[in-house]
Amino acid sequence: MTATGADGSEDCAPRQRMSAAEIEAAVATVLTAASLEEKVAMMSGRGFFEQYRRAKGRWGTEPYRAGAGCERLGVPALWFTDGPRGVARGQSTCFPVSMARGASWDRDLERRIGEVMGIEARAQGCNLSGAVCINLLRHPGWGRAQETYGEDPFHVGEMGAALARGIQTHNVIATVKHFALNSMENARFKVDVRVDPRTLREVYLPHFRRVIAAGCASVMSAYNKVNGEYCGQNRALLTDILRHEWGFDGFVHSDWVLGVYQPYGAAAGLDIENPEPVHFGDKLVAAVNEGHIAPDVVDRACGRILRTLYRFAAAEDPLEDYHADLVACPAHVALAREAAEKSAVLLSNDGTLPLAKTSQVAVFGRLAGVANTGDHGSSRVAPPYVVTALEGIGAALGRPDLMLAGDESDPTLAAEAARAAEAAVVVVGYTADDEGEFIPGDISLGEVDLGPDANSRKRSRPRGGDRAWLRLPDAQVELIRAVAAANPRTVVVVVAGSAVVMSEWSDQTAAVLQTFYSGMEGGNALAALLFGEVSPSGKLPFTLARDESHYPFFDKDADSIEYGPLHGYTLLEQEGTPAHYPFGHGLSYARFGYRALRVRRAAGGIEATVSVRNDAAVSADEIVQLYVSFPGTVVSRPRKLLRQFQRLTLAPGQTRTVTLFVPDEDLTYWSQTTGSWHLEPGEHQVHIGGSSASEALLAASVAVI
Repeated sequence: MTATGADGSEDCAPRQRMSAAEIEAAVATVLTAASLEEKVAMMSGRGFFEQYRRAKGRWGTEPYRAGAGCERLGVPALWFTDGPRGVARGQSTCFPVSMARGASWDRDLERRIGEVMGIEARAQGCNLSGAVCINLLRHPGWGRAQETYGEDPFHVGEMGAALARGIQTHNVIATVKHFALNSMENARFKVDVRVDPRTLREVYLPHFRRVIAAGCASVMSAYNKVNGEYCGQNRALLTDILRHEWGFDGFVHSDWVLGVYQPYGAAAGLDIENPEPVHFGDKLVAAVNEGHIAPDVVDRACGRILRTLYRFAAAEDPLEDYHADLVACPAHVALAREAAEKSAVLLSNDGTLPLAKTSQVAVFGRLAGVANTGDHGSSRVAPPYVVTALEGIGAALGRPDLMLAGDESDPTLAAEAARAAEAAVVVVGYTADDEGEFIPGDISLGEVDLGPDANSRKRSRPRGGDRAWLRLPDAQVELIRAVAAANPRTVVVVVAGSAVVMSEWSDQTAAVLQTFYSGMEGGNALAALLFGEVSPSGKLPFTLARDESHYPFFDKDADSIEYGPLHGYTLLEQEGTPAHYPFGHGLSYARFGYRALRVRRAAGGIEATVSVRNDAAVSADEIVQLYVSFPGTVVSRPRKLLRQFQRLTLAPGQTRTVTLFVPDEDLTYWSQTTGSWHLEPGEHQVHIGGSSASEALLAASVAVI
């Protein structure tokens, strides 16, 4: 049902609790009443460059109009905000980066974080969130590794699905990005990623399919090419796979600036060009009028946009009001701290941790006093405050005036201070200068003249991008060695977006804790972990190799690159190369025992049951991981693949029995001969334990017929 405006035009504004039939009727009315120009206008963003100019180059000062909207007909617009470590608007809650949250392996935590993002987006005028970033970590040199959850498609898909569900709980449309094979930063605008159909579907797309199956209503295309065609106009990806194979009925929009290259992207399956109508707009109208693009291409795109928009706009909200006081409120900040506590991975510990609060603890490293929450690109969040490592440790010790005992500038002086302490904490790693979204000296790529008042904001050199190295800077390594030689109770805290090769110094230290970029409450969380208030429980979402050569080939300036089926733990296991710290590894202040593994063939899949016991005197969380090895007689498969996981909380002495289910769909392989999925009959081996390392796993076989 629609109303009539004062000028006689239809008022097709969405209303609360519209039925599916009413939504369909409203969409049909809009498509009939709107002119071609109005429809095409709904297929582009609008006003981004003017907003960016007004903000003097500050990202996220206003919601960005990212498509839809027809004032004459009462159709609302899509208002976009970025992620994924929080809402990139105002002073929002800043969570640990996605890679850190991937280390939590906690679906429920990620769903709750998604809810907070949805609430804070609504409270700041946004209804479209670009927070669900799930490109696969193929190589740790990737600059934006921190924005995704890890190297394994199953794990990444589960975490991304949880975030999307949480965001959409509050009627904010979630966007999953960047579709697809976007795992290089510096060359992202030009690189052509070559991949065969089987590798594409088994390795680089399953996580996207999982998030879409969970109901994620929007997809953002990637900048790069796949098999010779840009993703934003790649029919094989946007139509053949996304819509025909997977049945996706939401809309697809481009990445920001340079995400579209020709008007025919619309015919390939791209619905919205962001942030401005560069190749759509007048060019798309002309292409339709000249007969190069069929009018129903525009109608289909607008129909997908409108149905999605109306479905969310018409749904009842869980909260009565999304007021500004909800942004970075105490409950949201507490969740950020919980995420930081659950994300830290204890890589090694000789018993030094946890530290006693009565100890004389000295803190070293410049990064200990830096508010370091991640890169400074589109995902940047500006929280009301950030607790540094130094501040958190000082507060826990009752010493708010705690100063650095030494840093990289003088390792000899630092060593002297370390000798006088009972324990030493050295904070090392990276910042936004070393890794993150690649930001040229002019982030607008020449599209916007920020004016003379913004000269102070322009940078003389780029920041972020793909890492040039996988090890710590030499000065940090020298500091670690000097402090560790002076104090045998030296704990190293690593701040980084993904894997750091640490084989040249880790065995000289008492403990190593990787905290990633841990958000606004990171310093308080670190202190709670160091002093035993919370037991570390994170597990690596990637493989930490002993040497850079153990990772796949990576060229950050490549024009073309081939992606094969193996990387991370699947590559190292295939080649028989031991990892320094394997995928899924993470220590605790507790000790866990696994026993009584039972595996059976169940209806539609494999069911496994195992008992897990906490053999320590402290309560702690454990992450139970299930891997499957395949018969491998029909096609070659990796040695094993992650196929289920569950996070448990166990009291001292408590035993819990866990049942995990793997559906047949997760056992299949893609046949390039038939162009379909097949279940290979034969013995499948199920492995369950606390990491992917063979010595940490129980195993049992089950026949699949």
